[in-house]
Amino acid sequence: MEIKALALVVALALPLLRYIVGPIFIRIVGTILGWYLRKKTAGRRWAINTSAERDEKRHQEEVRNQEASGDLGKESARSLAPEALNSDDKDWDGIVGFFHPFCNAGGGGERVLWAAIRATQNRWPKAKCVVYTGDHDANKDAILYRVETRFNIHLHPPTVTFLYLSTRRWVLASTWPRFTLLGQSLGSIIMAWDAFSLLVPDIFVDTMGYAFALGLSKALFRDVPTGAYVHYPTISTDMLESLDPNSAVGSQGVNAGQGTGARGSAKKVYWKNFAKIYSFMGASADVVMTNSTWTQGHIQRLWGLLREKSHKSNPIAVVYPPVAVRELEQAVEVSAASELKREKVILYIAQFRPEKNHQLIVQAFAEFVNSGSPAAEGAQLVLLGSVRDGQDSKRVYRLRLLVNELHIRDRVKFHLDATWPEILDWLRKASVGVNGMWNEHFGIGVVEYQAAGLISVVHDSGGPKLDIVVPVDGEPTGFHATTSEEFAAGFEKALSIANPLRVRQRARESAKRFTEEEFAKRWTLQMEKLVAMGRGL
Repeated sequence: MEIKALALVVALALPLLRYIVGPIFIRIVGTILGWYLRKKTAGRRWAINTSAERDEKRHQEEVRNQEASGDLGKESARSLAPEALNSDDKDWDGIVGFFHPFCNAGGGGERVLWAAIRATQNRWPKAKCVVYTGDHDANKDAILYRVETRFNIHLHPPTVTFLYLSTRRWVLASTWPRFTLLGQSLGSIIMAWDAFSLLVPDIFVDTMGYAFALGLSKALFRDVPTGAYVHYPTISTDMLESLDPNSAVGSQGVNAGQGTGARGSAKKVYWKNFAKIYSFMGASADVVMTNSTWTQGHIQRLWGLLREKSHKSNPIAVVYPPVAVRELEQAVEVSAASELKREKVILYIAQFRPEKNHQLIVQAFAEFVNSGSPAAEGAQLVLLGSVRDGQDSKRVYRLRLLVNELHIRDRVKFHLDATWPEILDWLRKASVGVNGMWNEHFGIGVVEYQAAGLISVVHDSGGPKLDIVVPVDGEPTGFHATTSEEFAAGFEKALSIANPLRVRQRARESAKRFTEEEFAKRWTLQMEKLVAMGRGL
């Protein structure tokens, strides 16, 4: 037990010492610990390979029986896609470790994980996909069932394995009430050591943004290729700049203007030094994917120079997250007939979190209503989102008070914790979709607006500005805004378009860039680089 504790302490310090002290001594220590972990987990590696082979035989027997009886479903037949069987290097049978401790959460980040595993299975049918998770309350069958029902993603069960972490509490914000960024990052090192103590993979991929886990992997296993899918930087240059109330973004974000006084100066120093360490850890990844152009730009500024110095030749690539575009195209009609059923509804689908800035949208809607324009006559604002806890409930209560103060109570609806069928109903009847978050890293909800044919009015920043609400054939698909006045003007424009159907059709066409098929193509291209590195090519 003492040896395990000592190894954990060394592992926790290893990436930081590599940053502070230098590579030579740390390389020696890392190699020794890496050898120890490989030897420790060799038995589990054998067990995973043996179990996958046994389960594959059983699965193929079931498929043959279903074929003989005529009961084979489409998804079962698709579990090994034809394109995979005809592709080069299809016989690669290594283990890909996906580091995603909250894999059963059911959010957009989890859709990326499962779509990535499906794409990996289709390209390399014999590869084993291991997910490191902390979801002890769900077994393999339960998790895969939720993947099917929540995302309509069908995986090939024999080559999927779940390894359960016992240290997930170390990355919870509640565990680190002070110095949260650093605490959670150190916690991710503890959690990564936990993962490698269960199994050392042939390729290690972080799909949640734990850069420090990537740093530990490189310190322990120099020959294990590492990949990162970055949904958003843990810290960004915009975050640092927003601390200064006199900067261009000093009024934006939840930390706006907090860099004044002694406490603010200390926060600046802390964030700047954390950004340096974070950049050092993340830059160690062999392949880096980001979910948007905005995230790519920030990661390039943070990690780019260090990646060049360490001769990382793979450019930081944009791999847009998969969105249920096809499902929305089938569920929501966009035609002359459906146009007659649209109402003057401005829809905001977002969790009631502070960064979503519902207050800005409510104020903008009040200004729009008070303008008395023909477009504003009879218009409604619908705020649709989930409430996670008591803090979210308080935000909703304060928003209701604001709505009353602005005298628009009869024009604003709150729809909390709506089901997917209810969301589809609103997407069918609404005319405008709005997003008020500053620097939304991508904006899956905005893509869903477009796929459903809504005309978007979004914040003039982040992914919605750079990637999603962009012109098609030189014609607009929506509008950008920053202030309440600009959002009100955006609502006026969106509800005054002479031929809104044409804009809806362009928006739907634009959304096709974010399908699951497009994600699979881009993901596979990056994974091929990792597989080639793992084979020494």
